[in-house]
Amino acid sequence: QVQVVESGGGLVQPGGSLRLSCAASGSIFNIFHAAWYRQAPGKQRELVASITSGGGTNYADSVKGRFTISRDNAKKQVYLQMNMLNVKDTGVYYCNVWNIPVFDSWGQGTQVTVSS
Repeated sequence: QVQVVESGGGLVQPGGSLRLSCAASGSIFNIFHAAWYRQAPGKQRELVASITSGGGTNYADSVKGRFTISRDNAKKQVYLQMNMLNVKDTGVYYCNVWNIPVFDSWGQGTQVTVSS
């Protein structure tokens, strides 16, 4: 079983930065894909960014050029560097780690609030 824990959320002013971390533990093996999702109040969860086991990345149009997803395989961690944050980035950010059909795990989420 794979456990996922997010951290790094908080309150930040518009234009500021945050770095989210996602730590995976358990029987994760060495090959996994990962993604960050977010859910704003009253809205559906949406994909923010993803990274494959080989390091290929994909971003939602709304965050391209501002967010960067990365990973440290040795530490089994995934990161989301978020720059130039705006109020529309507010929401709960979730980390998803998977290697289907072996596992598909989600964290509990970390709150990001962008407000002046």
